[in-house]
Amino acid sequence: MIAKHLHATITNGSVTANAGEARRFSIHFMALALTKIADGLIDPKIVLSWLLSTLGAPGYIIGALVPVRESGALLPQLPLARLIQRQPRRKGFCAIGSLIQGAATLGIAAASFLTTDATAGWLVLGCLAILAIARSSCSASHKDVLARTVEKGTRGALTGAAGTIGAMAVFAFAAAIGTGIIPRETTTITLVIAIAGLLWLVAGSVFLTLDEPEDKTAKKARIGIIDLLTPLREDRELQTYIVTRALMIATALAPPFLVMMSGQGREGTEAVALGPLMVASASATILSSYVWGRLSDRSSRRTLMLSGILASLTLGAAALAGWAGNGVSIWTAAVFLFMAQIAYEGVRSGRKIHLTDMKTDGRKAIYTALSNTLIGVLLIFGGGFGLLADIFGPATVLALFAVMAALGVLVATRLSEVQSANKG
Repeated sequence: MIAKHLHATITNGSVTANAGEARRFSIHFMALALTKIADGLIDPKIVLSWLLSTLGAPGYIIGALVPVRESGALLPQLPLARLIQRQPRRKGFCAIGSLIQGAATLGIAAASFLTTDATAGWLVLGCLAILAIARSSCSASHKDVLARTVEKGTRGALTGAAGTIGAMAVFAFAAAIGTGIIPRETTTITLVIAIAGLLWLVAGSVFLTLDEPEDKTAKKARIGIIDLLTPLREDRELQTYIVTRALMIATALAPPFLVMMSGQGREGTEAVALGPLMVASASATILSSYVWGRLSDRSSRRTLMLSGILASLTLGAAALAGWAGNGVSIWTAAVFLFMAQIAYEGVRSGRKIHLTDMKTDGRKAIYTALSNTLIGVLLIFGGGFGLLADIFGPATVLALFAVMAALGVLVATRLSEVQSANKG
């Protein structure tokens, strides 16, 4: 019902909209909303890290959670693209990927319920790696399916609205933890993780019902490595897009350093800090996700520029606040995190819709895999920022991120206005 109303609103209430088009919109919306909720409920940066800490897992395993999740979801996409591009229909890669993520999440819940210490840590990390690889299948194929089943001009609003629904659920979860409605106990959090697994299973089942037309441009012949790399060498728009996205990863990497600068590790502050930071992050997503999506439908290029400017100003101000004293209060950090999350949502929406609307001559999966693989490699080296923080302090790293975001804005000015081009 919500999806139908949303579709009618986006299309200005047009009664001439094809019924099949509205149904495809609804299926995308429901599946995306469910996966967004599941994503937030098992957030490795907060939820899984806290869970493994309470189970007594070693620090080096906890520290590997985010790199395994992020890199594992990006690096396998290039070889996957070769398989995806040859299929006339690609929804199965999204659906099966969601089903596997659901099974892996249930595995995480079982491991945390039945084991402790290093055993729990390794089992959870292994399940998370499986989840990440399955996620790569979804990521490599979804933009292609979205571009061929949902009309241009509504895709950003769709993904933004789904993100808002997911953030609202995470906000409620964070508020319940902060107020004690949900006990901060391993058994309770394990149950929440199990629920996330079930949501992924439902999302995959829903996506299987999507009416996806055949792609007549699907390549039946074997796709060689040269075919995969050709767009990177020849397409100037793709080159500019990847450089912009690479510089904008500052918005994804910044939050842990804002938390670090707040002095969350000081004795007696960790339990208090969890609630404000989770609420700040979820609130930013709720308030901005749909707005950024609508702006991206009009101009993903300008969305990237505006969100990059906001990121640069926010992270620069945070760096100055950090240099001015010995860390900042948890509430100041929450404000910076709120603004940084708004910027991150803008960057994420802009980059996703830009690539979805970009003309790719039937090679959407290859373009997606190329950009995601390269960003995955960069994220592996992103661990080096932690070493810089140990040496020079988190404020210095945030200042570097501010510069990266500003450079990303400059590069984004060279992107094309793909929304004004013909549909491709």
